[in-house]
Amino acid sequence: MTPQQLKNSILQRAIEGRLVEQRPEEGTAKDLLKEIRAEKDRLIAEGKIKKSKPLPPITEDEKPFEIPEGWEWVRLGDIGILQTGTTPPREHPEYFGDNIPFITPGDISACIINYDNQGLSQQGSEYGRIVETNSILQVCIGGTIGKAAICKKPVTFNQQINSITPYAVNAKYLFHVVVSSYFYKLVREKATGTATPIINKSTWSSLPIPLPPLSEQRRIVSKIEELLPLLDKYDKAYTKLTDYNARFPEAMKKSILQYAIQGKLVEQRPEEGTAKDLLKEIRAEKERLIEEGKIKKSKPLPPITEEEKPFEIPEGWEWVRLSDVIDVRDGTHDTPAYQPNGIPLVTSKNISSGKLDFENVKYISPKDADRINERSKVEKNDILFAMIGSIGNPVLVDTEIEFCIKNVALFKNYTSNSMCMRYVYWLMNYFQHTLRSNASGAVQSFVSLKVFRECLIPLPPLSEQHRIVSKIEELLPLCEKLVKSDA
Repeated sequence: MTPQQLKNSILQRAIEGRLVEQRPEEGTAKDLLKEIRAEKDRLIAEGKIKKSKPLPPITEDEKPFEIPEGWEWVRLGDIGILQTGTTPPREHPEYFGDNIPFITPGDISACIINYDNQGLSQQGSEYGRIVETNSILQVCIGGTIGKAAICKKPVTFNQQINSITPYAVNAKYLFHVVVSSYFYKLVREKATGTATPIINKSTWSSLPIPLPPLSEQRRIVSKIEELLPLLDKYDKAYTKLTDYNARFPEAMKKSILQYAIQGKLVEQRPEEGTAKDLLKEIRAEKERLIEEGKIKKSKPLPPITEEEKPFEIPEGWEWVRLSDVIDVRDGTHDTPAYQPNGIPLVTSKNISSGKLDFENVKYISPKDADRINERSKVEKNDILFAMIGSIGNPVLVDTEIEFCIKNVALFKNYTSNSMCMRYVYWLMNYFQHTLRSNASGAVQSFVSLKVFRECLIPLPPLSEQHRIVSKIEELLPLCEKLVKSDA
């Protein structure tokens, strides 16, 4: 249950007479209604209010729920003075000043009134509608129709707000009725206009509300005010829990990947050999490919210092540069001529959540594609990594569709089995945050090939790489299921 749902439930119980017990010695709402009518007659006799037409009796169909014995259903206009605000003519700046606050819908937020935004002068207040302390304001038009607040001082207000100043009724109780989900829903239902909903004073006046005896009103208010601080605590706890649940999958994924690359996710098996053995094989394969002219000889990578190593790795593992074990390239950085169809050109915009999106790609000619593929032909089981703009989002290519890449890094295995590319994929998922922090560029951030090639990674033996991948891909779906089961 959300904090707002819990608050709605508390207010609903309050106005249904289920929040505090009923006490016969406190009298009845009928007795209170007699006092209200007497107060109303007195104000009419003194000329402070005008005599209004009697409101129609409330029918059984209008009563949405049962109320306790001793309570009464009344219309809003039966228990207070109702007004709709007005705005003095703007062409008279002398009407505006700081004599009395002038409230508009924008000044009401979270049941609190901002009294300092604007005001009327003494002269301007004569054109306005003034209400006393403990009057209730409710927005009567527009998208925020229904929001309300109780006045802590006399104010004036504009024509987008209705007010009620209660007779012999606890103002705080009436306020809680007005902000209840029951009353809010009623206001929305009775409002006219689709584009701009509006509820006029006459309709607002006729809305039915439950009325308990006055002493019970006070006890209801006390109970609500006792519960509200607890509701605030619940709100904070709920927000923390919601935030935790939102972050949980990503945090757990990061934790699993961290364990994986530190050699803590699966056990080490001496019979699987060492990363040194694997490195020898990869270097020999690189030399063969260089001799055959299939790859170019690259500049020597800088030696790895102890200061660079971010954590301990198991015996049998090695720290290496990415380019020691993976052929790191990039796509074109030029913009070929686009055409209606042809070969898809994938950019960072087409890479998201570990997947390729071919729906919104642009197309280039086969000739331009051949030129790009001379340096960066993408094949199945290669890894793509956005290197400009939205840096990261590694993708393990699982399609045979021919396409080219622009502003995207390309990671290729030196041979089909020299490295487990799914291990490299998960490595890049973990290290993408580090790579982003090494980005350059003021207008648009980018990661250079040099940074990619020199990226420090932990290297386990090949068989262990496969076991690590199996464990990662066993655990991550369980995290997602756990979150869904708590939702």
